Amino acid sequence: MARSGRQWWRGAVGYEVYVRSFADSDGDGVGDLPGLRARLGHIASLGVDFLWVTPFYPSPMADHGYDVADYRGVDARFGTLGDVDSLVAEAHQRGLPLVIDLVPNHTSSEHPWFRAARGDRASPYRDHYVWRDPAPDGGPPNNWVSHFGGSAWTYDEASGQYYLHLFLPEQPDLNWDNPAVRDEFDAILRFWCERGVDGFRIDVAHALLKDPELRDNPPAEDRPGGPVEAPGYTEFEHVYDIDQPGVVEIYRRWYEVVAPYGALLLGEVYLLDPSRVARYVSGDRLHLALCFTAVRVGWDADAIRDVLRVGVDAGGDRFAWPLSSHDDARAPTRFGGGPAGARRALAYLTLLAGLPGVPILYQGDELGLPDGEVPPSAAQDPLDARGAGGGRDGTRTPMPWDPGPGLGFTAGRPWLPLGGRRPEDTVAWQEQQPDSHLHRTRRLLAVRRESADLRGSAEVGWLTQRGPLVAYRRGDTVVAADCGQTDLTLALPPGSWRLRYATGDGVAVEDRSLRLAPDHAAIVERDAS
Repeated sequence: MARSGRQWWRGAVGYEVYVRSFADSDGDGVGDLPGLRARLGHIASLGVDFLWVTPFYPSPMADHGYDVADYRGVDARFGTLGDVDSLVAEAHQRGLPLVIDLVPNHTSSEHPWFRAARGDRASPYRDHYVWRDPAPDGGPPNNWVSHFGGSAWTYDEASGQYYLHLFLPEQPDLNWDNPAVRDEFDAILRFWCERGVDGFRIDVAHALLKDPELRDNPPAEDRPGGPVEAPGYTEFEHVYDIDQPGVVEIYRRWYEVVAPYGALLLGEVYLLDPSRVARYVSGDRLHLALCFTAVRVGWDADAIRDVLRVGVDAGGDRFAWPLSSHDDARAPTRFGGGPAGARRALAYLTLLAGLPGVPILYQGDELGLPDGEVPPSAAQDPLDARGAGGGRDGTRTPMPWDPGPGLGFTAGRPWLPLGGRRPEDTVAWQEQQPDSHLHRTRRLLAVRRESADLRGSAEVGWLTQRGPLVAYRRGDTVVAADCGQTDLTLALPPGSWRLRYATGDGVAVEDRSLRLAPDHAAIVERDAS
């Protein structure tokens, strides 16, 4: 890959791999880097422009890798540093920049920094974390609640203080007011860039700084939380524990660190107000931020239109549009399940693919997969283990490659159940069906790639304001979806129009009108001649 200042991600399409569940090369039931490398051909064949891989660092796996014990290593379950180098090299050969997850808000409690901090109050690493004396009554220093339920503070008897963790007790929060922490992460960024990595998806990017006074959060009125909403979390307005004013200055610094490498900073800014997310991508900060309202909306035309319009107005081409993710219900499940849910997911992806910014598919989206089936007895998500409910295992079941035992994912016992997948859900089966979800997804991404309007910076002109038809125009291209229950017709602007893409039958251009069947979408292009 060219290592320059060119912003290669502009107009791109991304693909997220949850490495534990993508492809297992050694039969231990856990996906790994060699398995991913063996399946790069499938990813490249989709027509995506970069690959994002979830954490592969050494970890006790309290939160499946988002509790990092070494930011410069690879967990033996996933491979070696040599496997990362091989993955980078082969991905680059296929024209795929590689983006890796970075988890800067917290470490594992087994990280050497925290073990040193916990073992000695005089340790130079003590101030790498947030420690406070108990409140006068002996309880936690404030009323902050963990995303996983319960207090965000754990008492350490050996040192007589509480430490902060916005997630599990095994995930102590770093103290980003400490210059040494900032220096550590400058070096971590450079380490991976020097190995050829092309960017970073930044976990919990909005939470690195906390209120210096650690003030209590006020009771909530009517404000949704984030990706994980354990009991108690939504009872508070999260004014002081996340989204502090100074956090964007950290990304100004990172912007300069990665600039010589032409690397991407993609932020998981899980705030459901796009105007608040927008400040993270204003100027020389993050290059892109994920717009999570896109994965929270149901199959309702007015809600979809509002989410997309508000997001575009706030972030323009600096927002990334996830169809699904490892933390949220898959799009077909969100949109009602069954064949209708899959059709709607493809129609919604068509709307996302036409917007400014960067659509991102999550592994299996190209197959139209709903959430997998995981019985309570097989649950692995720490949300379920702590009784918080709302576990994410259904979105993380193994990728179905081939019919038969193990679905081509593993020759062993998978770490999660296979999810009740059918032969029709597999890559091998859909490859043989010309009109499968897989092939329709490929055709959609090919049309986006070929369209100067859809990959460019043209403004979005909304052609409908309310009602079941969602439609917008970008230059000489119109994107529309029928989110209702009857056939709908859209009058096209003056000119001669041709159908470039349709999600299924029942879509046609006739006499300067676009006809759409329910749960379908189309892209039409004006004939320049």
